[in-house]
Amino acid sequence: MEPITLTTERLLLRTFTAEDTDAVYQSCQDPDIQRWTTVPSPYERQHAVEFTEHMVPDGWRNSTMCTFAVLPREGGPLMASVAVTLRTFSGTWEIGFWTGKEYRGRGVMAEAVAAVSHWAFMRLGATRMEWRAEVGNRGSRAVAEKAGFRMEGELRAALLNKGTLRDVWVGSLLPSDLGLTSAHPYLPSRS
Repeated sequence: MEPITLTTERLLLRTFTAEDTDAVYQSCQDPDIQRWTTVPSPYERQHAVEFTEHMVPDGWRNSTMCTFAVLPREGGPLMASVAVTLRTFSGTWEIGFWTGKEYRGRGVMAEAVAAVSHWAFMRLGATRMEWRAEVGNRGSRAVAEKAGFRMEGELRAALLNKGTLRDVWVGSLLPSDLGLTSAHPYLPSRS
């Protein structure tokens, strides 16, 4: 798959390039990004190079991970990263993200997550979008809920982060939650 660009009212979402390496490196120095995400800690410049020059383009090329740099629509610095990763061949994709410290609390990430989720349903044929975050990551959960994800529960030992298994919250978004149709009919349980 070729990388694409999305726009929202305030945002430009495009693939990362080598020119973003320094901005990624600087953003990932944030202790909260290192604490709550699976980025390496300490985060070294070589990690940013691997991300922008290998991981991101390989994901697009293999159609298994579509990663977007989030920037102001009218131009400006890198604010965040959001990606969808194929989890099952039946159409489940997982969304993950981080936001630069100075851009948190402004609705930037909820706007980006909503746009990427809509795109994944329409373009990738996703039948289910999952969000997962370590239990206690209230900022990530607030973003997911604002973007329309429905909380489904807690999974024990479902995240390996920095050598330790951690419990996670899990939520989902379905095409019907956005008024879209799915490639397959859905028969919800009666419970």
